[in-house]
Amino acid sequence: MNFAATAALSLAMSTDAFAAAVGKGAALHKPQWREALRTGLIFGVIEAITPIIGWALGSVAAPYVEAWDHWIAFSLLGIIGLLMIRNALSDADEDEAPAQSHSFWVLAVTGLATSIDAMVVGAGLALLGANIVVTAAAIGFSTFVMVTLGVMLGRVLGTVAGRRAELVGGLVLIIIGCVILYEHIGHPA
Repeated sequence: MNFAATAALSLAMSTDAFAAAVGKGAALHKPQWREALRTGLIFGVIEAITPIIGWALGSVAAPYVEAWDHWIAFSLLGIIGLLMIRNALSDADEDEAPAQSHSFWVLAVTGLATSIDAMVVGAGLALLGANIVVTAAAIGFSTFVMVTLGVMLGRVLGTVAGRRAELVGGLVLIIIGCVILYEHIGHPA
């Protein structure tokens, strides 16, 4: 793969993580750069690892992962989104301060859910004989940058949306899951 193809692939693989990061940033009370960088790092590392796993599995496992990746992503994003909506609609005191950061595990599961498609891409790259190390590093770096910026963009949206920003974030995750599902089952091959 040439530089342009690698760059385009990297950006494409990071777009759903970016959208999820905007939701995560909106759910937080004025996230600082430290939290944005932490979130970007978690998502970026996961997004870099999954194509390597897919590449290692290669063509043997690709049909199985490809057949279920959209359902896995839909389920994980839907569950996390519903939990965020439940938290937003809980009877908590309106004056209660929003969270300052998300737990590592919430970020890791969200990162995994948005990177399952990268595993399938990695399996395809094995068939092409592409340099997986360079490609995975590019995908991880692109995701790191996009997610970090997404959290900070979510900060602006969170200030505008107020305490119910977590509701918006949960809805965004559910919509991303639905879009992933639609893209895979909505277009007959």
